[in-house]
Amino acid sequence: MQIYSKKLAYLVIGLAVASGAFYVGFRAGDANRPDVIGNPQATNGSFVTGDQFAPFWKAWQVLNAKSIVSASTTIDNRVYGAIEGLASAYGDPYTVFFPPKESKLFQEDIAGNFGGVGMEIGKKENQLVVVAPIKDSPAERAGVKTGDAILSIEATSTVGMSTDEAVSLIRGLQGTKIKITFLPKGATKPVDRTITRDIINVPTIETTKKDGGVFDIRLYSFTANSADLFRNALREFVLSGDHKLLLDLRGNPGGYLDAAWDMASYFLAPGKVVVTEDFGSGKTAQVYKSKGYNAFNSSLRMAILVDGGSASASEILAGALHEQGVAKLIGAKTFGKGSVQELVPITDNTSLKVTVARWLTPQGHNLSHDGLDPDFAVAASDKADGTDPQMDKALQYLATQP
Repeated sequence: MQIYSKKLAYLVIGLAVASGAFYVGFRAGDANRPDVIGNPQATNGSFVTGDQFAPFWKAWQVLNAKSIVSASTTIDNRVYGAIEGLASAYGDPYTVFFPPKESKLFQEDIAGNFGGVGMEIGKKENQLVVVAPIKDSPAERAGVKTGDAILSIEATSTVGMSTDEAVSLIRGLQGTKIKITFLPKGATKPVDRTITRDIINVPTIETTKKDGGVFDIRLYSFTANSADLFRNALREFVLSGDHKLLLDLRGNPGGYLDAAWDMASYFLAPGKVVVTEDFGSGKTAQVYKSKGYNAFNSSLRMAILVDGGSASASEILAGALHEQGVAKLIGAKTFGKGSVQELVPITDNTSLKVTVARWLTPQGHNLSHDGLDPDFAVAASDKADGTDPQMDKALQYLATQP
């Protein structure tokens, strides 16, 4: 997946497919972005003085002189540890420093060169949680579900663990096993699951004709080619003669921003806002407006299924179509991941993943705060009988539309 020329609106979640860790607006080397780094000696307009650095150097000298383990700690490792502490001081779980080994693994990870268990992981209230298991993945077959908390990975507690650290533990060679302890959503007792890693093939899109003249498009991710696949699905919808469209974004953790932007443009007139990239106070926001494909007339009736596994690009698309009056949202509150990360090289073999912006819906809603609330809140089925009350509600709603 090429990320150097296009923005991602993914959860760099521990997609243990490669086990990436949450790509909600992940990008690298975007030459068009505003300067968010600025003067390296300044922080929010205030300069760092020698006196302010004095405690750091004193601590360095004390450790160097007195620690009995200093001989086994290289200068580089101490510097890397200091940068890791600096990054964590911002309190953002998606701002992370990668030393050489981790930087290399992350680069390989986003290229999809490793096996995993096939689940997206993120953080909610400082707890690692499953955003969504990938369809037909080892994680899904093992019973992993959206909202499950991850308590430990191979007996290593996840308390204080970043998504990227979890990813590096979960990732591994195809065919190897890993033991993960989960606390299922709503449960009081942990569950140990031993999962065999595999190469994960992430599905992109499926189309189905439902009863009542409803055409269903299930979108699993926003990949580099999903915009083309979505266009083909819309062509199939038009040729079906139906005018009721159901877009299923449940369990979709996001992907390329360009794909979500392109998809929204099929339903919005030119100039309508899809999403705003907010770089913070004093910086010019970037507004993404509809490309104006506007392929459907007023006869279109549309609903979008969302849940706690719908994140980032899914929230961008659903938020735009909802707030622009195109579609109703049905299901459960979305994940709430609306920040943009940039991968910045620090040295030849280290890098820093830093949050540089946040996504805002057309009405200015910060996706990272609360996610999106559905118009019709419906809990997912907790039964193993194949029932789908969220789908049932969506079909019921569309059946009432002329």
